[in-house]
Amino acid sequence: MTFSGKIKQEISNLELSKLEYISELSGIFRTSADIKLYCIRIQTENINVANRIFKIVKNIYGVTSNITIKKNYNFKKNELYIIEIKRDVPAIIKDLGLLNEHGFELLKVPNEFIVSDDELKKAFIRGCFLISGSVNDPKTSRYHLEFLIDDVEFADFLCSLLNEYNLNSKVHRRKKGYMVYIKESEKISALLTMMKAYDGVLYYENIRTYREKINMSNRINNCEQANIEKSMRSALKQIEDINYLKEIDAYDLLDEKVKEVAEYRVKYPESSLIELSEIISLETNSKVTKSCINHRLRKIKELADKAKNK
Repeated sequence: MTFSGKIKQEISNLELSKLEYISELSGIFRTSADIKLYCIRIQTENINVANRIFKIVKNIYGVTSNITIKKNYNFKKNELYIIEIKRDVPAIIKDLGLLNEHGFELLKVPNEFIVSDDELKKAFIRGCFLISGSVNDPKTSRYHLEFLIDDVEFADFLCSLLNEYNLNSKVHRRKKGYMVYIKESEKISALLTMMKAYDGVLYYENIRTYREKINMSNRINNCEQANIEKSMRSALKQIEDINYLKEIDAYDLLDEKVKEVAEYRVKYPESSLIELSEIISLETNSKVTKSCINHRLRKIKELADKAKNK
């Protein structure tokens, strides 16, 4: 089972209040149902979602839905569950806040009472995710959660609803419909928590923490490698300047302390300035700091540059 499937399975087992069930069902129907005066038809590849829709409609409205199972002949080869509700359709749609009171006209966004408080908003979002949402497994190379929405007005509504919780969601136009998506790992984790997918959150956070530790370790290693390579390039340039001064008989223009550093630089080409200061201090029994070594190497560079310019 995919990570999205596990999240939907966990959500499908939640016990909610009657009002939360209504808001969740409203999100499910508004997102994906084909609604006619005589029938509500909705399809899903997830058996847990199909069973949840069946149970909510049965428990809240006393209506038994018809469920048909068909073979889905796309590349996934999953079974397709088709739920049909053929009784009390206008009353159900009106109760779900999706029907215009002046006639059988479906609303682009649900009535305000469906999302009138914090828990109802979360329930509505949960319903939208159950039927149209997906989230990448955190083991993959990128973090991504999305809802596939049919029209721009509802996509903007859902995006605004998500952003009431600072989830930084955005809307993207696709060939068919719109995608409301979240890219940031912390925001995705926050949404999973809001939807009460707590097992999914624990898995997600464990993988995310592990990946971040690996990434941090890689960044540290990269920085260390970059510093080593930078130090090596500087050391080779310093040795090149020292050898150049010797070739043109200008080396003796350096004072004794600078020559001392030059000799140690040639002797220990792979050492950093800090390591070089420790070696010189130990072998000469005289304290020489990194700053002092850097200053003397700069003297060598200045003399070499001056000689090259002449």
